[in-house]
Amino acid sequence: MSDLERKMRHERKFHDIESNLPNIRADPASDNRPTLTNDLLSHLGHWNPFPQQITANDTVWLLDNTAYRSPETNEWQAEFVAAVFDQNSGVEISTVVADVAGKLGIGKGDAAEATIQERLMPFVQSVLPGRVVNAEFAQKEVLKLGPGGRNGISSDIKSIPGSDSGSVVSTVARVPQGANGILEGKTFFAEPEGWGLISGEDIDDTIKVTQTSDPIGILRSTFVSEATPVQASSQKTSPFFYLSASPYNLYYFLSQFRQQFYPQGTMILRDASWMNLSGLLSNLTLGTQEYKVDRMVKINSWVPRRKMICIGDSTQSDPEAYGEIFHKFPGWVHLILIRKVTDIAAIGLEEKNEPKRFEKAFDGVPDSVWHVFESAEECYKIISDVVGNNSQVGV
Repeated sequence: MSDLERKMRHERKFHDIESNLPNIRADPASDNRPTLTNDLLSHLGHWNPFPQQITANDTVWLLDNTAYRSPETNEWQAEFVAAVFDQNSGVEISTVVADVAGKLGIGKGDAAEATIQERLMPFVQSVLPGRVVNAEFAQKEVLKLGPGGRNGISSDIKSIPGSDSGSVVSTVARVPQGANGILEGKTFFAEPEGWGLISGEDIDDTIKVTQTSDPIGILRSTFVSEATPVQASSQKTSPFFYLSASPYNLYYFLSQFRQQFYPQGTMILRDASWMNLSGLLSNLTLGTQEYKVDRMVKINSWVPRRKMICIGDSTQSDPEAYGEIFHKFPGWVHLILIRKVTDIAAIGLEEKNEPKRFEKAFDGVPDSVWHVFESAEECYKIISDVVGNNSQVGV
């Protein structure tokens, strides 16, 4: 935990709110899944010798991803991520909804309760470890994804048929009738050369506006508030990576918002808080620099020759994470843009906006590379100036 994280959590009384959030206990699955044997085997993750097939009672999520050229073979490949949980567990969540609504000052019967329940469902449904998802890529190739690990999530690097750079190809899950979820994932194809963009703004300033470091404010923005975009830009051949400390539980909500306002891209979330509301707040406020650097190392392994533009904000650890990754991979990061959050809801963030904080985070980074901005227009101009002075395709 960084000093800024520790101070912010103390001043905003995060522990008090976390300790009083409901302790979620999902209802037993309709067929008493998983068995003790399956539960033990799930510790083996991908090496589980007795994986289970998807049933009509399962919820399956296929996450969007980015295809890249293998550095060894130059063939196309991508990391396919799937999540599986029980659609028949956690249905009776009225007590949890009432608890969260009460903390947000929302009375019983308020229309916002329906929104709270919809967004809470992925937090209370039981994950199903050891599941295998069979999926069809581009109506050409059948992929076996999984089996998933303890968190119900599987990750597989798969070789795939090629496509033009910038094209988007669908993968569709083959599931029994009755299974639901996000049954179609989309793959963006990115050639090795050109520009790319990493957006590191988190759930309290994700790819939506809320500007708050207050735990109640985070709960409100997560479970009630309508999302509002903060920035928009695109170039059809540039890969976008949406890097957030939000948990995978929020993927459905955030992906819907992304599809409405932002370019196709890979959304990278944390996987540590299934069935854990206090974990939501911890994910967003603890160890975010280490987490984001770790995920950017993975992105670099996919597209090491791309010229990356990194956009973040001052509310959390984006400056420090981007400064660290700039030094870790010399020549990879070409532009760092930090939005200085100054809105009235951002009470308690004054220290995070001090010039000395940015100077420390970007020590050794050329002044021409990093910029702090307040308006979208200012951000667009900086990008235009940098990309316009380069002969490569811009964003």
